[in-house]
Amino acid sequence: MNPAAEVLLKVSGLKVAYGGIQAVKGIDFEVREGELVSLIGSNGAGKTTTMKAITGLLGFTAGDIQYLGRSIKGRGAWDMVRAGLAMVPEGRGVFTRMSITENLQMGAHIRDDRAEIAHDLEKVFAIFPRLKERRTQLAGTMSGGEQQMLAMGRALMSRPKVLLLDEPSMGLSPIMVDKIFEVVREVHGQGVTVLLVEQNASRALQIADRGYVMESGVITMSGPARQMLDDPKVRAAYLGE
Repeated sequence: MNPAAEVLLKVSGLKVAYGGIQAVKGIDFEVREGELVSLIGSNGAGKTTTMKAITGLLGFTAGDIQYLGRSIKGRGAWDMVRAGLAMVPEGRGVFTRMSITENLQMGAHIRDDRAEIAHDLEKVFAIFPRLKERRTQLAGTMSGGEQQMLAMGRALMSRPKVLLLDEPSMGLSPIMVDKIFEVVREVHGQGVTVLLVEQNASRALQIADRGYVMESGVITMSGPARQMLDDPKVRAAYLGE
């Protein structure tokens, strides 16, 4: 991590109620430019709720979220995408009755630079050759892993400053999990700042710069990812050791 890098995303004292439950209970974390930060924790820890608050899909009851030095309070999800924040949601959310190419083009709907969009489409196809092979196929007929690739490619088409990934490995075969983490590493290597939410703590920390552990709506641990991988408490709770 470069400590001099600009803080792109800063979460301070964040509290979020969801369905009448206080799901997030006053958390603090930050993501600096060029980092890959992992937010790990078991199901129900409040990770997805946090992501929805960051992207403007959920309001928050206390605290603040600053993106590029400005509070996002009151800003809609569409505004956050325009500002360079793109999320690949849990469950992928692809447009099932549209083709792969049409789904990817939807990711660029905020842009009007046609030549650059065409260029980025080819870049996505280079990252995901399987999508290129099946570019005319309807998204709803693809496997879960292929849909995850498509959702990631669609988010990249918006040229995000920060890419948010919510449980990208969930429900995938071991081979596809390998591919997805390989792609996350590759995208980060191309200079995209990434916030990765994952239950698969081992895989997430292996590719991250820093990590945060979230339990029952609070952050209980944070630090350099390599140190966290070696931490006995993390290994006992999340790595089955």
